[in-house]
Amino acid sequence: MPKYLTTFTYSCGSWARLVKAPGDRTLAAQRLLEPLGGSLECLYWLFGTHEDGVLIVDLPDSVTAQAWETVLNRTGAFKSVETHELLTQQQLLETLVLARDVGPVYEVPGQPD
Repeated sequence: MPKYLTTFTYSCGSWARLVKAPGDRTLAAQRLLEPLGGSLECLYWLFGTHEDGVLIVDLPDSVTAQAWETVLNRTGAFKSVETHELLTQQQLLETLVLARDVGPVYEVPGQPD
């Protein structure tokens, strides 16, 4: 099953609610992933200026991954959410071979053949 990396930044209101009533956010992620046919591999928290946390999740496909991100965004609990598919080393090698093989076919605009 494909793996996806999701980064997120909570809204100020979400942080205020977490401080008032701390809880295990992995449970909330798992409850959302299960009906999508996915699962949570891990959740890590960051302290810095950009993201508050990252999740690595297993989801069936990119359409489902987009649904996951859309549900998170529509809650209003986040300032930002981004999801990216992760490739294995083997998938990267296959990508590079394919790019090498089809690269000569592309015609750069304004360049002679």
